[in-house]
Amino acid sequence: MSTSSDLELLTGPTAAELPPAAELAGRFPLTANPAPADAETYRRCMDALAFGVSFTDHMVRATWTPQSGWRGRRTGPYEPLTLSPAAAVLHYAQEIFEGLKAYRHQDGSVWTFRPGFNAARMNASARRLALPELPEEDFVASLAALVAADERWVPATPGASLYLRPFMIATEPFLGVRPAHEVEYLVIASPVGPYFVNGFQPVEIWVSQHHHRAGAGGMGAAKTGGNYAASLLPQQEAGEKGFAQVCFLDAATNSYLEELGGMNLFVVHRDGSLRTPSLTGTILEGGTRGAIIELLRDAGREVREDTIYLDELRSQLRSGEVVEMFACGTAAVLTPIGRLAGADWDAVVGDGAAGPVTTGLYEELTAIQYGRRPDPHDWMYRLV
Repeated sequence: MSTSSDLELLTGPTAAELPPAAELAGRFPLTANPAPADAETYRRCMDALAFGVSFTDHMVRATWTPQSGWRGRRTGPYEPLTLSPAAAVLHYAQEIFEGLKAYRHQDGSVWTFRPGFNAARMNASARRLALPELPEEDFVASLAALVAADERWVPATPGASLYLRPFMIATEPFLGVRPAHEVEYLVIASPVGPYFVNGFQPVEIWVSQHHHRAGAGGMGAAKTGGNYAASLLPQQEAGEKGFAQVCFLDAATNSYLEELGGMNLFVVHRDGSLRTPSLTGTILEGGTRGAIIELLRDAGREVREDTIYLDELRSQLRSGEVVEMFACGTAAVLTPIGRLAGADWDAVVGDGAAGPVTTGLYEELTAIQYGRRPDPHDWMYRLV
């Protein structure tokens, strides 16, 4: 089994290494939406802030072909796409996506978190899906252009943000099985509140022992819709049992934890050390995961990227050796796990409440993202 030490970890330009957003945004020139959301629609969206339901006035686009490379970079009205019924994405799922947030700081400025990492991860996903890579500066430029056009949609409500969704789809009308010769890159945005409706509260997790998210040599390390589609049935089954999310085990041995459907996992031990599943090529490397590891090591805590066997974890939960668990990702940041269960077992994590390590990390990371605390690792990039 490969471990994170065997894999090339994702890197990308830091905020200081990127040109200013105002300079980059010009790469995607704006054609303003002639019919933006009216005052009532805007107010209703900003009052509700449901996750991924409402969308801003504009979107970013660019087109790729083997002959011309990337062309047609532009920012224009948010509108339906025109696709041939034969578009390759509809038949062979050749697509990738990313997720970031734009945060409103107290002085009114708008920032995003680790965009260079997301640019690098999108290109890693593109390589796995045989899609064209997008220059990292162009990726950041597309975010800057969209936020500049739709700044009014960045909420000032505490805990809220503008969720940014870059994605790439194969649009060539062709039914043969090969990489598409026409690809579209787009960015859309949605003003959002907390991912989980109850906010920073413990969630209950069902461990699936019959379905798997990805296998060795597959697409587990790519951010592609197929991985999420694979999680929908077990997620539905977990929901019917009253659980919020599913944790997947490895496909080879069905014995150790990998990740939730869209979040990485951490385990907190009684001695204050932490473990998180190794990056084996079957799980997604998360930008939030990497940031948490750095913050923990800054604080002098031991963090091990390790194989976390389910049977061992169940024993450690019973004995009190494991006192906290949490999941992390862009959408929810950190989410405490209060209960873990499977077909014939059920375990409370610690006392079932959000523990001090989880709570402290959540407060520290969100304070950096919202500009309430210094940014020692140059993660934050100003968009406006």
